[in-house]
Parts: sequence; structure tokens; C-alpha cells
Amino acid sequence: MILAVASGKGGTGKTTFAANLALSLEKDLCFLDCDVEEPNAHLLLHPQITFTEPVFLPVPVFDPERCTGCGTCVEVCAYNALALIADGVMTFAEMCHGCGGCIYFCPTGALTEGRREIGVIEEGRVGKLSFAQGRLKVGEALVPPVIKALRRKSPKGTPTIVDCPPGTSCPVIQAVRGAGFCVIVTEPTPFGQHDLEISIEMLKVLGIPYGVLINRADLGDAGVKNYCRERGIPVLAEIPFDREIARCSAAGVAFTERFPRWRGIFREVWGKIRGLAAYA
Repeated sequence: MILAVASGKGGTGKTTFAANLALSLEKDLCFLDCDVEEPNAHLLLHPQITFTEPVFLPVPVFDPERCTGCGTCVEVCAYNALALIADGVMTFAEMCHGCGGCIYFCPTGALTEGRREIGVIEEGRVGKLSFAQGRLKVGEALVPPVIKALRRKSPKGTPTIVDCPPGTSCPVIQAVRGAGFCVIVTEPTPFGQHDLEISIEMLKVLGIPYGVLINRADLGDAGVKNYCRERGIPVLAEIPFDREIARCSAAGVAFTERFPRWRGIFREVWGKIRGLAAYA
């Protein structure tokens, strides 16, 4: 099963939950940190990175000798990555999304496929856990291709936990796509509820079953709990605000290592998830 862990906003404790869940299960798992703009699960998991692989994006390469200046490629490009000038076609690689439309529709073959590096994937292990994270290259803007390459690192038949980027934009959709279940980590505040509702609408469109985990549950108000109860949304667990848990995270320590009783709670959450996913 592929379990996605998402949040409508940053700072809810999404990565903290995902990392501690993975360590609590004590079984062969794959953990993918898909927050490629700012991966931080390694700060809690401390994997030994043993392999690094670049991620490339296909980009057009222009051959002026074969170009007739018809402008077909410029018309096809939806991202304004090509411009027709007096001497031929100018390409803007940083704006290219790698769709290949310009190459496909060029009638003379003046455009061929090149590539440029937009990020890297780092792989390693920590105990029984296989780990991989993506890192977007500084100055690049296209996140989904790196996440797509990272998602391919999930071994078939091995349970996988996907730590998604926050929000509900294209990177999140790429990260959760194909998941068997999604845990939305939220907090009991008006902002948390607002972004939770948006996340749920996204998952409904994608057809992915979901449940909610409320972090810092004893702070804020009852809005999130009431919202979930009224709509029959399963609340998988509630984690209270605890300064000792916060100190663990600040020190780069998984709090389940210092407070072993939480391992049993997270195993129960995993059981609930498997049951809900099978029922869906």
C-alpha cells in the first residue's frame, strides 16, 4: 500500500507524523520525502545516503540549418519557451516544461530533444527502512518532474509512506497520485480547518480515500473535530501539544524513540488506515 501524508498548510507536523509512523512500524518500508523544495525528513530519520541520481528535464535543441521559420513550434508551446526571431527560433530552457510538443509538431525536424538537470534524488537506508528524497536544484521552478522521478523509487509490493509537500498545488497532486490512502495532518485552528477543507476537496477529485490526524489537538478550538464529525470523516488520532515532543523535533530526534508508548498508538493508526483503505 502507498500511504500519502499531506497537509493543507505548512507547519502542522506532517513530516513529524510520517517519520515517527515509519519508525514505529519496525518493518520493511519505503519512505519517500517528496517535499523536494525543502526536504527535512532526514533530520528525524538520519538515513545513510549511499546513492545520488540526477533528474533531467527534456528540452528542445534548435538546429538553424533545418528551420524554415514557419513558427509552428512557437504556436504549440503553451509556456512561451520559444520565440520566433529573424534568424530562427530562440529557446528559453528555464521556461520549458518538457512536454515535447514543439519537437513533435516541427515539420522539418529543426528541434531535437536535449536535457538539463533540474534536481537530484538521494537514496539510502535506516534500519529496515529504505529512504529516498528529492532535492530541486537551486533556481529551478519545476517541482513535479522531480517528484515523479522520486515516486518511481517505490518498490512494488513494499508498503510506502510518501511525505508530501504542503498545500494543494501541482506538486502535492503529483505526490499523492496513485496512493491507496491519504492522512491529512491538521491543527485545530480556523486556518487549519480552512486548508483541511481544501485538501479534502482535492482528494475527492482524485478519488483517494482519506482520514485526518489532529496535531496539537488540545490547543485552538473544536472546529476541526466538529467538521469531521458532521461529515463522517475518520479522525485517526489526536496528538496533544507537548513541549517534550517539540524538544525532540528541535533536536532532530523522533519522539517515539524517547516516548515508546507512542509506537503502539502509531501502530494502531496504521491498522485503522489499512482497514479504511481496504474498505474504500
